[in-house]
Amino acid sequence: MGSISLAAIEKARLRIAPFIRQTPMVSSPSLSERTGGDIHLKLEQLQITGSFKLRGATNAVLSLSEDQKANGVVGVSTGNHGRGLAYAAHNAGVKCIICMSELVPQNKVDGIRSHGAEVRIIGRSQDDAQVEVDRLVTEEGMTMLPPFDHEDIIAGQGTLGLELQEQLPDVETVLVPLSGGGLISGVALALKAKSPAIRIIGVSMGHGATMHESQRAGKPILVEECPTLADSLGGGIGLNNRYTFQMVKELVDDIVLVTETEIAEAIRHAYWQEKLVIEGSGSVGIAALLAGKIETPGTCVSLISGCNIDMKLHKRLIDGENVDVGREQLEAEARHA
Repeated sequence: MGSISLAAIEKARLRIAPFIRQTPMVSSPSLSERTGGDIHLKLEQLQITGSFKLRGATNAVLSLSEDQKANGVVGVSTGNHGRGLAYAAHNAGVKCIICMSELVPQNKVDGIRSHGAEVRIIGRSQDDAQVEVDRLVTEEGMTMLPPFDHEDIIAGQGTLGLELQEQLPDVETVLVPLSGGGLISGVALALKAKSPAIRIIGVSMGHGATMHESQRAGKPILVEECPTLADSLGGGIGLNNRYTFQMVKELVDDIVLVTETEIAEAIRHAYWQEKLVIEGSGSVGIAALLAGKIETPGTCVSLISGCNIDMKLHKRLIDGENVDVGREQLEAEARHA
């Protein structure tokens, strides 16, 4: 795990404390009744930029050398990392360019631009966008800060684990949205360093869950990106993954997949029962609980990772519409073929 340690996470917490928000945890009587567990929600969607990504991005930007700050930072993002990086760079007076694929929702593009970063739309996958990132690093000397596979990013996300454990010391099970693995790696490291028996479960969508498929394959692999309500969980983990693949292998107890229908139901539940507006990727832990996919949750925390959902889509979902993102995407492409 390189230099990523509990000490690194604790240092990150001190470093970023003036720039982030300590988010609340609340109990969920409705989910507790449904599951027979003692269910709590860690409300990280209330973070300043609407997702946990601000923690890792802030830690990474503040850890740069003065020369690196002068040359600026660049990243590839499905939205929330870009928003966090844009905000952190703006606070530090550092130039920031975010490269994104065409699959990223417009509301997330707009959110990144609102924090002063330049956005470049490249291709139809994060791998396509990464090509432009590599060019900016090589030709313009910018520093790439990736969404997850980076020591300072992982340590910053791990500060959530420290908060969570202090807010609920007797926690037994923690449900964490799983994409590239930066969040779950940091949270799992922080929690298991203090309480090794805590069960860490990653939750992702049923199609395009690259970390899940890579763990099954025993190595990082390429997986086709699919349109999903949990769009922030899309993208690869990198064939040359340095940290998160191994950390997930060593620290995560199980990975659970949820369907698009279950994600939609979780967004509805969050709104009507918990009075929360959350995005699809932030709802996957609730989705797994509602679908009965978490056996004996006990004292359990579902980490709500973000709220940056298109509000028109959110309204359709909470009104009960069956929104099949994948089907709609395919039909739209067929009409314009």
